[in-house]
Amino acid sequence: MALENSVFPSRPDSLALPVEEKAEGEEEEAAAMKSTASTGVFNVSEELGHVVTTQTMPSPPLPAKVKRSFQSKLAEREANVIHYRKKTQGQEKERGRFGWARARRKRQRYVEKNGRCNVQHGNMRKTYRYLTDIFTTLVDLNWRCSLFVFVMAYAVTWLFFGAIWYLIAYCRGDLDHLEDEAWTPCVNNVNGFISAFLFSIETETTIGYGYRVITDQCPVGTMLLLLQAILGSMVNAFMVGCMFVKISQPNKRAETLVFSKHAVISLRDDKLCLMFRVGDLRSSHIVGANMRAKLIKSKQTQEGEFIPLDQTDISVGFETGDDRLFLVSPLVISHEIDARSPFWDMSHAQLEKEDFEIVVILEGMVEATGMTCQARSSYLAEELLWGHRFSPMMLLAEGFFDIDYGAFHHTFEVDTPSCSARELALAAARLDAHLYWSISSRLDEEPTLAEQDTKQPDGGSAHSKVGESIFTVGEMTDIQEQSALGELNGSVTTDQSETEA
Repeated sequence: MALENSVFPSRPDSLALPVEEKAEGEEEEAAAMKSTASTGVFNVSEELGHVVTTQTMPSPPLPAKVKRSFQSKLAEREANVIHYRKKTQGQEKERGRFGWARARRKRQRYVEKNGRCNVQHGNMRKTYRYLTDIFTTLVDLNWRCSLFVFVMAYAVTWLFFGAIWYLIAYCRGDLDHLEDEAWTPCVNNVNGFISAFLFSIETETTIGYGYRVITDQCPVGTMLLLLQAILGSMVNAFMVGCMFVKISQPNKRAETLVFSKHAVISLRDDKLCLMFRVGDLRSSHIVGANMRAKLIKSKQTQEGEFIPLDQTDISVGFETGDDRLFLVSPLVISHEIDARSPFWDMSHAQLEKEDFEIVVILEGMVEATGMTCQARSSYLAEELLWGHRFSPMMLLAEGFFDIDYGAFHHTFEVDTPSCSARELALAAARLDAHLYWSISSRLDEEPTLAEQDTKQPDGGSAHSKVGESIFTVGEMTDIQEQSALGELNGSVTTDQSETEA
């Protein structure tokens, strides 16, 4: 009973039933035990080592049970909602057809973060064009295919000329006179296909062990020797050239040219700017580094034509020469959002709804090899951080500048207006126009102080009493009145022109 009272303190006494009455309905008791087994009351009593047999433990009243169940369900639902919000925090939302929030589909990248272009060419019928430029085709192959072609090129030529040498020996009867010392074969010590294959390798690679030698009694063998020497040199030049170009390709040099994970938008010199960071991890520099940026976004023309991947230039200092970099230390590339920028009308709220991709391209010449290198990366709309700025990473050490690449991708929040660059420029123009109008109007309406000793009162001037100072408002002549009206009209015209701009 102590256990029962501790578990159900609010049980009324009127609901306790005797054991005898309980025994009459054993089937009902078993069903009740099965239904209440999930509550864990009987399991707890069994673990304690005894089972209550004096009285049955009825369920709580129905209203209290319903109320408690509803509260638990409500708490569970709220916990699930909070967990879902935390899980989906940071993901952009957009409204569906009936107003339900749903996660926006992630855009397919045009250029991956590592610079690989996510484009595959299919349904190409004129594949023979690749054979016309076989050298570039072999260079563009992956390493596995390149090594396979390299090995097969030599093996096929060796086998081909080895079979010809064996065929010459077989047709001349050299294989039938192996023990005849008076017989002069075409090639000494060629007694089968293996020996002919080895002689072919010695001839093409110019090894010349001296055991197998061509004789002067075989003019066909002499012609074949010249042909194999020429073709062997061509194969060597072609395959060694392909391997050298493939090894010296500057693609791996781009692995040490890094871009920041995110791009930021913040104020710089009171103007909204889109910025990203680029750096070179090697001590050998990129000569003549040049930066370019492209906006990849689908658009529809006024005639109804849909362009799925339209490319728009993003100026990163082409007019001022800031796109030519001296990439000794990491640099922050800035794009000023002005009237010519494609982000002129984009605000913080609109950025969360946009679907575009910014492709950045760094080109330069490798200082060690003199070959042109290109590094690429991209930023999606959700990878643009509004109101952030890159953390400084350069420290002044004793005798040199220390670069901390641990802070290369770090950003911090700064105060940035959430409006677009157009709205910011209009607000600044209105403020300048208001200040100009207020200053010019005050200068036009300022009265002049006339002293009594300096000017003589005219007939139309007011006379004052004796001992009182006289203040007169200077009368405007025709020329002064016209100049004042001109200044007033000029200020109004300037105000209107700035507002329109």
